[in-house]
Amino acid sequence: MGGVMVRKIRIALLHLLPIAGDIKYNQDLIEKAVKLAGEKNVDWVITPELATSGLQFTHIIGTDWIKQQPDKWMAHFQNIVGSIETTAFLGCTDKSKQDYKLYNSVFVINHEGNLIGKQNKIAKVDNWSRSGEFIEPIDLGYIKVGVLICADSYSKNIANTLLTKGAELLIAPSSWGPGLHGPNGEWEQRSIDTGLPIFVCNRTGEDKTVSFWEAESLVIKNGKRLLSHKSAQSTILIFDWNLEDMNLISSDFERIYID
Repeated sequence: MGGVMVRKIRIALLHLLPIAGDIKYNQDLIEKAVKLAGEKNVDWVITPELATSGLQFTHIIGTDWIKQQPDKWMAHFQNIVGSIETTAFLGCTDKSKQDYKLYNSVFVINHEGNLIGKQNKIAKVDNWSRSGEFIEPIDLGYIKVGVLICADSYSKNIANTLLTKGAELLIAPSSWGPGLHGPNGEWEQRSIDTGLPIFVCNRTGEDKTVSFWEAESLVIKNGKRLLSHKSAQSTILIFDWNLEDMNLISSDFERIYID
């Protein structure tokens, strides 16, 4: 966006099919999707939770591979993001520089390729990552975006904290499929609680014990699903949004299927 405020932004949700534990495959898939989205002049690209590793990766590759960010690939990815002048929200693991604790994070890279912020997942639902300690919106310069990583949407506390701290819009990078503990109106309720729209970037496929084939990526406002998508293959979902009146411009997703 070149840092210039415009009323309309074009957003790409990367509804991907990552393979648990296959880091190289997932990184290549993310790069391909971001470049394809870039050809459509998108302002934001959003990945699912843990897009680089898959959700349930520890039984395959453990955690010793997790590095402090930005690592070599992250720096490479920043260059890609900067070259197409988009802003990326990337679901990725992280290791603390201070105490080497591991985190489930979303990194934000701006249109110049600079790493401008991150949010660590707060909700504790696995045995490898620590719970994040800070809840802060990411300031893009023209809007403050609150990041709810998957189960962080489960209760109202985190969304309300983001609202109190100035968030004007919420995104929810997720790996959350139907089932015993599947989503049951949480995203819709968070949009009602806060009065903020929520863009849910979910995924497809399956990991060890979780199926995502029926998982949905969504655009939600005032508790209503304005757009939804599920698919058996990786898909780029593009839509236009008016930041001035916080309303959807597109009548449906523009879908780009990735082979």
